[in-house]
Amino acid sequence: MAIQTERHVLRVPDGSEMALFAARPERAGAPGLLVFQEAFGVNRHIQALCEAFAREGWLAAAPELYHRTAPGFEARYDDIASARPHMQAMTDGGIRADQQAASDWLRGQGCPAVGAIGYCMGGRMAFLANANLPLAASVSYYGGGIQLLGGRVPELHGPMLFHWAGRDAHVTPDHARTVEDLLRAEGRPFTSVTFSEADHGFNCDERASHHPESARHALAVTLAFLRDHLH
Repeated sequence: MAIQTERHVLRVPDGSEMALFAARPERAGAPGLLVFQEAFGVNRHIQALCEAFAREGWLAAAPELYHRTAPGFEARYDDIASARPHMQAMTDGGIRADQQAASDWLRGQGCPAVGAIGYCMGGRMAFLANANLPLAASVSYYGGGIQLLGGRVPELHGPMLFHWAGRDAHVTPDHARTVEDLLRAEGRPFTSVTFSEADHGFNCDERASHHPESARHALAVTLAFLRDHLH
């Protein structure tokens, strides 16, 4: 499928401006997909993911979440220290405002439904977006800290899909079980998949932890899940 890529600057409700990278399929009226970055910025990998989802038929948009502290920020995958101050500067109100602005942009493009997907830090953002916005569905890849957000579970709108890495020392299997128990206790629809041989970041082919087999299988589940809920 032919696609086109675009860059936009959005006005956020708090008065700040946020850059957004988008990949658009050729057909009009495509569903929208918010693509939330890892800690390392809206880099080449995140842009490639947007393009891949656009080829599958979604209008994919990745907002730059560090726009208040470091517009255009990108860091190497071995330099988490550079990203940490910008992660720590993010606030609940700012996250909600950024997600609303990006979702509003997708709705303004004629998207009949909007979902979200995110990786690492973005996996947590995808979970929060599902609580903050009336999303049709949301996908979290090894999202950190979700086990601490039990109070947001009753606010989830669409079903969740979680991908976890069995060898992840940062987002551990215990964290995953806690998240599953929280959603189960509230009767929220979810699917949870653990890839036993994978480590944190397994989806990214630019990271040393890339695990191609797990990434392929996770993508197959993700596409089926999104097609069920966003078409």
